[in-house]
Amino acid sequence: MNAARCSIMSINSASREEFVRVIGPAFEHSPWIAEAAWAARPFINVEALHHALVQVVHNAGEEKKLALIRAHPDLVGRAALAGTLTPESNREQASAGLGKLTPEEIAVFETNNRAYRVKFGFPFVICARLNKKAAILTGFEERLQNTRTQEIAAALEEIGKIAWLRLKDLLADV
Repeated sequence: MNAARCSIMSINSASREEFVRVIGPAFEHSPWIAEAAWAARPFINVEALHHALVQVVHNAGEEKKLALIRAHPDLVGRAALAGTLTPESNREQASAGLGKLTPEEIAVFETNNRAYRVKFGFPFVICARLNKKAAILTGFEERLQNTRTQEIAAALEEIGKIAWLRLKDLLADV
């Protein structure tokens, strides 16, 4: 099965290994989500697939949820500057205008990333494809006012949005 633009029918008939290989990247460095959702096949459409994947996350314990959040890179962080982001994250950050920042703008992101990690213990996660640089910086300011519990929920909601867009990229019959 080709990972580029496959159908829901091919996803439903995939072996566990193929399913995880194709669907796993919808969640950053967290193939356990696809592995757990495989048993819920068949999916009638991409919405049902997304719902099953999000339910796996929802039903996971706090440590697994935190591991999922921590699997995400900092925006304009070390991995982005070193060019070691996953292809998906690289495209997503570039689509938000984060690929071409001035040194001053990079410094602002580094300061925000550091403040956020110190307060919450995990990276700031936002669906970059649905935001641009200014909205992301505003998001930092607003979300730094949240409690840790609120931020875990916000990060998981954003991860669900990221996964939805990645699934839409993967599946031809969306």
